[in-house]
Amino acid sequence: MIAEESINESAVVIGASVGAIGALSAILPALPAGYPLPVLVVVHIPPDRDTGLPALFAARCALPVKEAEDKEPVRPGTIYFAPPNYHLLVEPDFTFALSVDDPVMYSRPALDVLFESAADAYGNGLCGVVLTGASADGARGLRAVAAAGGRALVQTPETAEGEIMPRAALDACPLARALDLGDIARELIQLPSST
Repeated sequence: MIAEESINESAVVIGASVGAIGALSAILPALPAGYPLPVLVVVHIPPDRDTGLPALFAARCALPVKEAEDKEPVRPGTIYFAPPNYHLLVEPDFTFALSVDDPVMYSRPALDVLFESAADAYGNGLCGVVLTGASADGARGLRAVAAAGGRALVQTPETAEGEIMPRAALDACPLARALDLGDIARELIQLPSST
């Protein structure tokens, strides 16, 4: 019973912008079949375009991959992408909410919105990961993850196509650990056994 509860109350949130496909390709396909945590992903994408990210990664990943839907329960062992032009939030009852509130740092979906709502829902069961990108979105959200007792990981800025996002996250969240993409993947794989 305890193990089941801890799985339901743990999750991974990942955010990226410029260079996202390359960075995510080093992490998401590495997660093994049967990985028990939900993985919630925000990528900065133009509001008027379907990126095809769920289909792209579904072909590469051992886990099911889908676009998150409003009011849908967050299920273990699934990779969810935020849909274009909607903020993705996690409600306290572990369901998704989609919002058309104003863009944050010119982006909708925004990392900060997902990370902050997920930190409220999951507390110390959350792991936040900020990857490559060209804005400071995600810095405030990662700080919220750490403040709630969760783990904070950041792509080493020198290895990122866009250094601004990981640097801003490290500046805002001194508790965050900077890791190369392969080390982030390994950390996430080990996460369920260490929570």
